[in-house]
Amino acid sequence: MLDYECAYLPDRTVRMHYKYVNNASKTFTTAVIDRGWRRFGKYFFHPICNGCNECKSIRINVADFQPSKSQRKAINRNKETKIIVQKPMMTRAHLDLYNKYHAFKHQKDGWSHRNISQREYYENFVDGAHDFGKEILYMDGDKLIGVDLIDILDDRISSIYFYYDPDYPRLSLGTYSLLYQIQLAKILELPWIYLGYWVDGCKAFAYKPKFQPQEILDGFPHISEIPQWEQWKESEQS
Repeated sequence: MLDYECAYLPDRTVRMHYKYVNNASKTFTTAVIDRGWRRFGKYFFHPICNGCNECKSIRINVADFQPSKSQRKAINRNKETKIIVQKPMMTRAHLDLYNKYHAFKHQKDGWSHRNISQREYYENFVDGAHDFGKEILYMDGDKLIGVDLIDILDDRISSIYFYYDPDYPRLSLGTYSLLYQIQLAKILELPWIYLGYWVDGCKAFAYKPKFQPQEILDGFPHISEIPQWEQWKESEQS
């Protein structure tokens, strides 16, 4: 894609390298996610921005993770929250919640916003899931209040996107959804949670360093290269 405005850093532009993969296998997806790619629908991508290398891939070490006091509180506040794990779907409730969340973020944090179409939602979050893409639904009784899109791969869960109902701030659903991913990874004996990118100074990513220990990857190595993930301590995140 040609350059467009960066959503992470002011006065920067983004250029993305895309590949369209019609029938991606779990093995292929595991390999490219391990090298810093991301997946939306059938598109795999990573940034190739001119003169900028701020996007670093990060992952959580599941086995050594211990929740903080505030994270344990989020778990306790969600004792009545119902959770469903299933193949990604598109319903009116999905679309309404997605648009409500983004209208809220537009008002609160200045995100650009227009209502997503059925086609856009399907192409981004339903198509291309194959046998490894899942959604985790968070329910208040029969009401949908959160949707977490993930890939369950060979040795990891890859976080794709999460949106929630802003009328439920007390539940800390953003925090709780990631804690549930960690719990799910432990059940499935998967050692890693891939969180996508870290950009120093980006407010939207401020939650990510709170889930320690982590490893970081600089760059996007070729499929023939072994990615060099390194330990990343909270004191180094500046």
